[in-house]
Amino acid sequence: MSEIFGKKENRKELVKDLIRKLHSGVKPEEVKERFKEILRGLDSMEIARIEEELIKEGMPREEIRRLCDVHLRVFQETLEKEKVEVQPGHPIHTFMEEHKIILGFLEKLKTSVERIKQAKSFDSIGEEMEQLRNIAEHLMEVEKHNVREENVLFPFLEKHGISEPPAIMWSEHNELREKKKRFHELVDKYETMSFKDFVRQIEEVTAFITDMLSSHIYKENNILYPVGLRTITEGEWKEIRKECDELGYCCFTPEYARGIPGEVERPEPELVREGEIIFETGNLSKEELEAILNSLPVDITFVDKNDTVRYFSQTKERIFPRTKAVIGLKVQKCHPEKSIHVVNKILDDFRNGRRDVADFWIKFEGRLVYIRYFPVRKNGEYLGCLEVTQDITDIKKIEGEKRLL
Repeated sequence: MSEIFGKKENRKELVKDLIRKLHSGVKPEEVKERFKEILRGLDSMEIARIEEELIKEGMPREEIRRLCDVHLRVFQETLEKEKVEVQPGHPIHTFMEEHKIILGFLEKLKTSVERIKQAKSFDSIGEEMEQLRNIAEHLMEVEKHNVREENVLFPFLEKHGISEPPAIMWSEHNELREKKKRFHELVDKYETMSFKDFVRQIEEVTAFITDMLSSHIYKENNILYPVGLRTITEGEWKEIRKECDELGYCCFTPEYARGIPGEVERPEPELVREGEIIFETGNLSKEELEAILNSLPVDITFVDKNDTVRYFSQTKERIFPRTKAVIGLKVQKCHPEKSIHVVNKILDDFRNGRRDVADFWIKFEGRLVYIRYFPVRKNGEYLGCLEVTQDITDIKKIEGEKRLL
């Protein structure tokens, strides 16, 4: 039997069978005993790959996520042997130090809620409410941690073919985000509720947050981060650190755990097609760039540093007509005499750094049109002016929320 377990492919199939049994309702303790020999030596990368395969075979992602905690109970011993060791300044070190602090907030949260449950009225929980306010603010600040994961770490894992663990973590971020907002609202408006109703709701929402966030942190520390360390290259980690620095840190992120400031050499894009324009944040062909500009829900016109019209977009429903005849003309020639002094004032202010925006709104053919002008600068040097025109008639009518297509 040990010979069968020793073969990588056989072990992988047996572990997949183990997970399927868990999903069918078999008790984790029973499965753990039965597959104890299989679990020996199993690491986070193999678990991630196996779950990827199960989803490709048809197991719903939500089902994987729902029972992920059960998987962890089975794999806990093996996972905890895989210690994550990184130096301060490494993005994973920063994420894990933030996790330690977040877990501390959760402990304080549980303690405060227990005290509130023992109280009889709002009059006796002033200290606990102050603690809840502080925790609520810090839990909202955790969003900066999540933003760095979602916009930097997860995309790099995706590039290496690790897509399901980040997707599961992101879905948990979304669930937690809504509960944290609810927690903040309860703490902010508790005086509008009866004490009994407040206790019931605060207990319910904090139980969800503490349980799910603790489990979430465990999964990231023991599966997601080890997988990242084994797949992402040293050069990519430098790029990740630089992009994390740009996005910023939580108010509670210790100084020693923040990314080390300084320029990091940016690697060349992996795939650059012939004739592409290479930007700092990606690369596009001329056709793609032009199509993107023409797809914007605004009309744009660019005037260079010499006040010469150089470019305008061609959107489907342009508000004010533009023809190619204006290209190469001084912008002053494109405005009526009575408004030239305003144009010159705006351009002079932009050129000399006295203004960063100029905006106007007018009624035009029964629609409300918003016209904005922005200076275009690079490293402090004035390159020109961008005019952005938008029909905001329907935008002004928007109320409430729309979350479904």
